[in-house]
Amino acid sequence: MYILLLGPPGAGKGTQGALLAEALGLPKFATGDLLRDAVRTGTPLGLQAKAVMEAGDLVSDDLILGVIRDELAKPAAAAGVIFDGVVRTIPQAEGMAALLAERDARMDHVLFFEVSNEEILDRLGRRRSLEGRADDDPTAVERRLVAYRDQTSPVLEWYRERGGVTTINAIGGVEEIFDRVRTAVSGS
Repeated sequence: MYILLLGPPGAGKGTQGALLAEALGLPKFATGDLLRDAVRTGTPLGLQAKAVMEAGDLVSDDLILGVIRDELAKPAAAAGVIFDGVVRTIPQAEGMAALLAERDARMDHVLFFEVSNEEILDRLGRRRSLEGRADDDPTAVERRLVAYRDQTSPVLEWYRERGGVTTINAIGGVEEIFDRVRTAVSGS
């Protein structure tokens, strides 16, 4: 089963993705984690990504899709994957569809975590006070939200046009939201 989690930063994709991965016994792929792991282990694509990241540039769609292709080839991914915000551009969505088609598969579920900007700012403010994350500074969060809306929102429309997007109300407690996620995935 292949499940894509979409939503703005702070919507709860990471938390819900981890719970879903555990419940289904599937690995969870997040772009940043995959890239850092490829760099750490020194894979050919990881070395390319390292050079790009050290130059301060964004990693290309082709490089990201190459890292995902490598991960999909591993035995742990044989039964499926939870993709945590992995698809961020239309070319990535098209590339992901092609990667899955190579496996005679498709995205089984696309879950969009809907949450207001005010709630996101509140959540990330709490996370910043607990974890001290510099990227959760209100100005940085505002920039990330604008980038998300400009760059990633079209991906949501791309999937909607193909049917199969389920909107998850991402307001509430972690377990309450997870119940919504489980219901969406189980179809009941």
